[in-house]
Amino acid sequence: MQEFFTESNQKLKSFNDLLSQPKKIVITTHQNPDADALGSSLGLAAYLKKKGHFPTVITPTDYPDFLKWMAGEKEIINFEGDKQDLAKKLIAEAEMIFCLDFSALNRIKHMEEFIKNSSAPKVLVDHHQQPENFADFVFWNEKAAATCELIYELIEKLGDKNLIDIPLAECLYAGLVTDTGSFRFDSTTKEIHRIAGELIAVGIHTNGIHRKIFDSNSFERMKFLGFALGEKLTYLPEYNVAYMAISREELSRFGSKNGDTEGIVNYGLAIKGVVMAAIFTERDDMIRISFRSVDSFSVSEFSRTHFNGGGHKNAAGGRSHETLSKTVEKFLALLPKYQNELLNNLP
Repeated sequence: MQEFFTESNQKLKSFNDLLSQPKKIVITTHQNPDADALGSSLGLAAYLKKKGHFPTVITPTDYPDFLKWMAGEKEIINFEGDKQDLAKKLIAEAEMIFCLDFSALNRIKHMEEFIKNSSAPKVLVDHHQQPENFADFVFWNEKAAATCELIYELIEKLGDKNLIDIPLAECLYAGLVTDTGSFRFDSTTKEIHRIAGELIAVGIHTNGIHRKIFDSNSFERMKFLGFALGEKLTYLPEYNVAYMAISREELSRFGSKNGDTEGIVNYGLAIKGVVMAAIFTERDDMIRISFRSVDSFSVSEFSRTHFNGGGHKNAAGGRSHETLSKTVEKFLALLPKYQNELLNNLP
């Protein structure tokens, strides 16, 4: 499924008319932004600046330290930070709002009501399933590997590929490399490799980007990873499932920062025979859940049905307002219902 406003001459003209004069623009993305969310937002902001506009990236929450190398990052406003009044003012005054890498407004936490109530034209650029109908312009493809892929394609369709310089290209490449699992997930396509190749041709240093994202761990994070794998990883061969449950106290013990649990769920999926992996993390406001799967087992459907979540077929998130133990109990109680599907979904 896909929808590109650029395929409608009328929509494309309206979009170009909007951007024909300098505009105050807000760009936002989902809570707890990852490399694709931040890379697409900062890449788009850099492009819009080159076109003479005044974009501001406002994130619903903070984001990991290992993403703070991206060009333009220091200009980001965290809605939960000390500039919330400024963020609200910018949203109220915005002449356009770009919503990147999320398909439902509840993914932007406390920003939801302000974005929803804004009369500014809204542009959705995303690759998640089942997008809500809130945007005036939609550039969406659920088969796209990353929102950074879509931002590149949008810039390309607008005839502005020549505006992509090294800092902008680095932001977009970061989203490609992370959302494709370093180009190994099934979502990796010929198109992704084409775009990656064209970004490399701009002059980016791919090894440097990889090291900044994947090889910039704090000592505390590495100790936490050892603890998680050594003491928290549970393997259920009768279901082809692996999971971890991390309490608030355990996060605190290792001085865990935002983003320190990013990617840990994939270690469960690395166990031979595992079809679904999950990690349950106890935060201040809820239990946050990450699901991963292989082959045809849809964790997006699983999460949407049982844990107020969604995402992609093989990578999804969810949340629970129960306790950590009750959330895990619910998860375990669901597994017998899916046992046959889980046991028969290895490629």
